[in-house]
Amino acid sequence: MAAPTFLRLRREAWGFIIGSVLFIVGAVPGFLDAVGPVADNLTFFIGSLFFTLAAFIQLNLSGRRPPRSTTNRPDRFDWWAAAIQFAGTLFFNLSTATALAASLGGTERTGWRPDAYGSVCFLLSSLLAVVATTGRDTLWDPKARTWRGAWLNLLGSVAFGIAAVGAYPIAESGQQFLASWATVGTITGGACFLVAAALTRPGTPRLS
Repeated sequence: MAAPTFLRLRREAWGFIIGSVLFIVGAVPGFLDAVGPVADNLTFFIGSLFFTLAAFIQLNLSGRRPPRSTTNRPDRFDWWAAAIQFAGTLFFNLSTATALAASLGGTERTGWRPDAYGSVCFLLSSLLAVVATTGRDTLWDPKARTWRGAWLNLLGSVAFGIAAVGAYPIAESGQQFLASWATVGTITGGACFLVAAALTRPGTPRLS
């Protein structure tokens, strides 16, 4: 593996690792009460920036241009997975920034939870990544993607989706539909993304 690619893979992995840790910390019960809504939402916002940086690196490694008719099937699915994931991180940037701004203005006293748009992007991206790993030997770098990491990301995306459903506001009261789902889903999703990123970090022993 060329040195620049190796370094970018390390940065991609660490970006997802740091972002995941911050999302887990932000969702831990008691953290919001301990630090207040501004610090809690700032934690999520910074975490989303690390996610976006890592997703951008992954998209660049997969190729900046959309795949062509001659692109093999695994690389095609891998590129679309990276592109849609990057879009999902931008939605999370927007929703975490909105939550942070609301808490700064005193109109939001709760912490951020995964939004529907970002969660759908993550779920679709993870499904495409799972398909891409079925032909892993022909990917642009077979060692950069593992089936274990792909399935963990899919599980994490499902958990984020559950969190988004749980965080859906009830019109009459403004309360979350199922606050416990929102908390558990966010923490579970972050943990899955964290382990998946750790498994794909260059230098980590891999199980094919």
